[in-house]
Amino acid sequence: MDDPTTEIIVCCGSGGVGKTTTSAALALRAAERGRRVCVLTIDPARRLAQSLGLTELDNVPRPVKDAGAGGGSLDAMMLDMKRTFDEVVEAHASPEKAAQILSNPFYEALSSSFAGTQEYMAMEKLGQLHAEAVAGGPGQTRRWDLIVVDTPPSRSALDFLDAPERLSSLLDGRLIRLLLAPAKGPARLFSAGFGMVTSALNKVLGAQVLSDVQTFVAAFDTLFGGFRQRAEATYALLQNSGTAFLVVASPEPDAMREASYFVERLGQEAMPLAGLVVNRMTEPALLLDGDEAHAAARRLRSKARTTADDEAVAALLEVHARGERVAERERRVVMGFTAAHPRVRRVEVPGLATDVHDLDGLTAIGDLLGSPSTGG
Repeated sequence: MDDPTTEIIVCCGSGGVGKTTTSAALALRAAERGRRVCVLTIDPARRLAQSLGLTELDNVPRPVKDAGAGGGSLDAMMLDMKRTFDEVVEAHASPEKAAQILSNPFYEALSSSFAGTQEYMAMEKLGQLHAEAVAGGPGQTRRWDLIVVDTPPSRSALDFLDAPERLSSLLDGRLIRLLLAPAKGPARLFSAGFGMVTSALNKVLGAQVLSDVQTFVAAFDTLFGGFRQRAEATYALLQNSGTAFLVVASPEPDAMREASYFVERLGQEAMPLAGLVVNRMTEPALLLDGDEAHAAARRLRSKARTTADDEAVAALLEVHARGERVAERERRVVMGFTAAHPRVRRVEVPGLATDVHDLDGLTAIGDLLGSPSTGG
């Protein structure tokens, strides 16, 4: 967070591990340490807005009040997949073409719910934010010098690495190109066969659906290359040394297996991995281990005459014993990950007594993330 050469932090991990909270806490801490930060969440949950004191998050970066010090500032936004797709069309097509595309029913379906579109639009938005951040040019103050990206849960968090290729495969597919094929020159030799294909598709999809697809592809054709070029540029940006990936997990076997998958995949893609954040670690009390606490509780309850106080103390010892066993189990799980990935740096964040729901809570998490004593 303090390294000025780090311009992008990407937080990835499975669902329910505190990834959104970690992203917000990192962004807030960086702003408090003088950096101009924008945090982009792709998680559909609205928790980030509530924690930052905003009534809502949308596709426009909004300033977070009372966040930042020493010239630092914090803006927050949530990816609107449909709006981002619309912005791309409006920016890279003529007004006439844009209107034709935006009103097309097939485009409506593609931009709203097609598998992989969210991840691709996340790359588009990240590229837009980075371009906006550096637009001032050398010697001028940048709007943001750090962008923190929260990603979707589970393994789809890395789907944005595959999204450009998947979207290109869709838009460059043989069927779609066939729909665009002109009926002239050698193509006339296939007109009868193509007529049979379209006739069959009409029966399956309906004439209007096929017509909508053909109209959309014809209008969208000029944008194909631009999509691919921007995706390749953003992909290169993610591989740049100015980007840092953080894998976020909880000390549970399933979450740590997912973390191993993320680490291995990032390595395969030559993405710069900064380390692992393990959230909600149970801290051992260091007074009695689990077996000792359990034995002490049994001794109290085996007395010839036990009092209410004895029973209360025994119950507390049992609670302590369970907590110590949980802490021991979590430690074994984390150590298993470390044994498999010894070169991955690790920060452990202990579980808090209350939920994080405001800037003070995020500040506390940020302090724990930045504390050298929580590292491994």
